[in-house]
Amino acid sequence: MYNSKITGLGYYVPENVVTNDDLSKVMETSDEWIQERTGIKERRHVTPVDGETTTSMGVKAAKIAIQRAGIDKNEIDFIVFATLSPDYYFPGPGVLVQRDLDIKTVGALDVRNQCSGFVYGISVADQYIKTGMYKNVLVIGSEIHSKGLDMTTRGRGVSVIFGDGAGAAVVSREEDTSKGILSTHLHSQGEHAEELALLAPGMGGRWVNDIVADNDKDDESYLPVMNGQFVFKNAVVRFSEVIMEGLASNQLQPTDIDMLIPHQANLRISQFIQKKFGLSNDQVFNNIMKYGNTTAASIPIALTEAWEANKIKEGDLVVLAAFGSGFTWGSVVMRW
Repeated sequence: MYNSKITGLGYYVPENVVTNDDLSKVMETSDEWIQERTGIKERRHVTPVDGETTTSMGVKAAKIAIQRAGIDKNEIDFIVFATLSPDYYFPGPGVLVQRDLDIKTVGALDVRNQCSGFVYGISVADQYIKTGMYKNVLVIGSEIHSKGLDMTTRGRGVSVIFGDGAGAAVVSREEDTSKGILSTHLHSQGEHAEELALLAPGMGGRWVNDIVADNDKDDESYLPVMNGQFVFKNAVVRFSEVIMEGLASNQLQPTDIDMLIPHQANLRISQFIQKKFGLSNDQVFNNIMKYGNTTAASIPIALTEAWEANKIKEGDLVVLAAFGSGFTWGSVVMRW
């Protein structure tokens, strides 16, 4: 049995910065209102001039991660792409990354687990490497939310939260079993699926041709919906549980954590977890203030920024944790 380790990290965000004050010009909101509820000050949105897609941003992040891993692109054995905002309904962006990176015909898997998608992707990569099937797996989380948000007062409860961006990691075989990914832990609870969802269009909801035929400008069925308070209450419980599950499986305590990278859903959730586990500001990394919630991209972007800022050192115990739509949640415990 081999061990797996993250050997390269990269991220990309659009240049276009959208501040809370910018949003207040198109909807009834304010910088104070948004910061009080979410901790967000600004986020990035793609523009038509950028020509960016979920795949193109993922490719840019991946190129950085591959270079930092010190490998050739053709040493990638498998691709895992996590997103809720693919370029096409099908095919998924994994195969587009294989094409755009111009690498050999490796397998590509798409993960549709929203905010916990990157954690799920890391878990898949970890298992493939530990069993000896692959040596280097590219895991990407990338999202473009801005094209599908209701940028009016009606949709402000959701629209002020989300931003665009991409992050990537190369997970590689590690011979030293004292380093790398120690364990991953995944969960779901589908009974709450509709509490945070995009209900239509889709093959199981209203058909696209019906929506087009109706041509109803007031139709809200294709916009994301979120029961914010319900999601918050479940998130703080599941975050705590899955972090403790990961620590317990490795005979560790919260005091052993050197760096916690939580999914950047809401700064208030991160602060609640930090306080509950008695962690200092140096032990938890947050960047939601700058980027908002980038769903599957949030953890790899934050992990990359923390590493670039030298907040993660060799030998550190690093914990990743996520919770989101599905509901799905998970954690990764690793020794850097």
